[in-house]
Amino acid sequence: MITHQHPLFLKSQTTWIFRLTVIAALFLIATTTFAQVSLPKVFSDHMVLQRNTLIPVWGKGKPGTQVTVMLAGNKASAFAGKDERWMIRLPQLKAGGPYRLEIFESNNSKPVIKFEDVLIGDVYLASGQSNMELQVQQAMNADEEISNAQFPNIRLFKVEHNKTITPQEEIKGGQWQRCDSTSIKDFSAIGYYFARELHKELGIPIGILQSTWGGTPVEAWTSREILLSSHISRTKVLSNDTITPQHFVKDSLDLIRFWEIVYNPQNQSDQIYPDPDFDDSQWTEIQMPQTLKNMSIPDYEGMVWLRKEVNIPKDMKGRDLTLNLGHPELNYTLYFNGKEICKTIWNAEPEHIYSIPDSIIKAGPNNLTLRMAFLWGGGGFNPPAKEMYISDGEKKISVTGTWKYQKDLEPEIPFINNYHQYHSFLYNAMIAPVVPYGINGFIWYQGENNVDNAYNYRKLFPLLINDWRIRWQQGYLPFMYVQLANYMKRDSVPMESNWALLRESQTETLKLPNTGMACIIDIGDANNIHPLNKQEVGRRLSLIAKKMIYQEKIQASGPIFKNFEVENNQIKIWFSEVGPGLSVQNGEVLKGFSIAGKDKKFHWAKASIKGNQVVVTAKEVPEPVAVRYGWANNPECNLINKEGLPAVPFRTDNWNAAEK
Repeated sequence: MITHQHPLFLKSQTTWIFRLTVIAALFLIATTTFAQVSLPKVFSDHMVLQRNTLIPVWGKGKPGTQVTVMLAGNKASAFAGKDERWMIRLPQLKAGGPYRLEIFESNNSKPVIKFEDVLIGDVYLASGQSNMELQVQQAMNADEEISNAQFPNIRLFKVEHNKTITPQEEIKGGQWQRCDSTSIKDFSAIGYYFARELHKELGIPIGILQSTWGGTPVEAWTSREILLSSHISRTKVLSNDTITPQHFVKDSLDLIRFWEIVYNPQNQSDQIYPDPDFDDSQWTEIQMPQTLKNMSIPDYEGMVWLRKEVNIPKDMKGRDLTLNLGHPELNYTLYFNGKEICKTIWNAEPEHIYSIPDSIIKAGPNNLTLRMAFLWGGGGFNPPAKEMYISDGEKKISVTGTWKYQKDLEPEIPFINNYHQYHSFLYNAMIAPVVPYGINGFIWYQGENNVDNAYNYRKLFPLLINDWRIRWQQGYLPFMYVQLANYMKRDSVPMESNWALLRESQTETLKLPNTGMACIIDIGDANNIHPLNKQEVGRRLSLIAKKMIYQEKIQASGPIFKNFEVENNQIKIWFSEVGPGLSVQNGEVLKGFSIAGKDKKFHWAKASIKGNQVVVTAKEVPEPVAVRYGWANNPECNLINKEGLPAVPFRTDNWNAAEK
């Protein structure tokens, strides 16, 4: 219904609106001027504060300002110093809530800041790279898990990505949220499943403070001071002193251009190269499936166009066909006879299967064209070849074999420095600002970005753990972490492996007090560096927490190598963390062991369980001196304890050339 009002009424109404706006603005200015106290963003409504410890609350205020904090009937005061900082530690509280946290300024009777729905429970900092960052909506059984994520006493905080040259007092953004089907979608899957296991068992509030960034090395999360103490990292840290905020700005602008090229064909290339009549006779031939590392351009970064002629027989014409691209390594746009079929925003799907409408199919030669990003050492197609085909449901036509490709048809992609990978820059922006928020421990999943320097990880990773414990000043805070999963093509013969070497470095880190490692060598994915079964990862981390922190009498680890003995032509191996006994997964033949003699050549070994020992032999090695288990990128290994937890990969030698 439309009504018409008198012009004088409208003028009067406008005047009153103007006056109310001015009054509101003056009130806001007065309120802002009055309030001299602020708290970091890590404090917000719905937060969880750590139980059974003095609760740190801190912030800034005008020098000399008295600050009083009230929570659950407890009251404490402090004065802001000359540096404007103030710190209060409230008395210990048991799990419970909800409460209101109130901040008073000077002698004012009304709080200048208040936070509602505050719970007391256990808080964990979840950090690392992309496997910790992988969201619930990206992981296994996403739809079901999201719809069932109704846990109002689990609280989630996600620190916004940021990088800085010097340590900051404030994060870029984030707020505490109740766990529900909306908030959980983009939260860390491992963090959530870990919290859910503890919450269900303990019945107390659990808070997860997530600070993650994919594709980052351990050094990015470690402070400058600690890294300067090691000869491994000192030179690199000092070389970063030339970096300024202006470098960040340029990199950000270059990154915009980078993705503009990746996702949007340049120079009308999408009109030229998918055309079935385009002459590609000068393009380079290549056999597919094949990936960039095996091609003649192993260091190339940019957009590559690929074409293939596919002959469709007459008896397959007259119906829609299905195209299975197998395992393309990076994002791409697919064209069939010049028509765009799909454009992947990011190549994260387990399957790449598309319907080709009959209306664009011809009996005889047809053109298949892809515009693919070749980035970060990746590009092309992974085997197996049998999964690349066109089908009508009965007959299959392979799309492997000879393809043609051409690079440099579009503008060069800008070089990106990726400053978020630089030493200390993430610590400065995403860890330092949340210290000393009260926590009960850390969970960590990272290491993929340190594989090329795998041996030194046994020095760098403990640096981070000690660094964080020193910063939080809560003693030997529990540090629980995930060992790298199995990944990549399986080797037919025993090989050296930087992935295995990094796993060993992670195992070595167990020598630090109050640490625990979840081995997941059995639930990785050969074709995906981000295995999707995060439920089991969260569960195994929770087992460690239940035993180490909550003192439950449970088996929290799989078998760990203890010692070995050579007896004639066999090696006997003893393990700790055997629990009720050793076993073989799925009741199969024991796999994953190899032995070597003085010639240092490893051969697959026959292995059998004898009580709490494993005995291994190999006919090629009559006088063995060393044994390895699970020593590969993607080992085929199946030793477990009777609790179903996998044995941790190990070796008894130190012959890897990467260590020298």
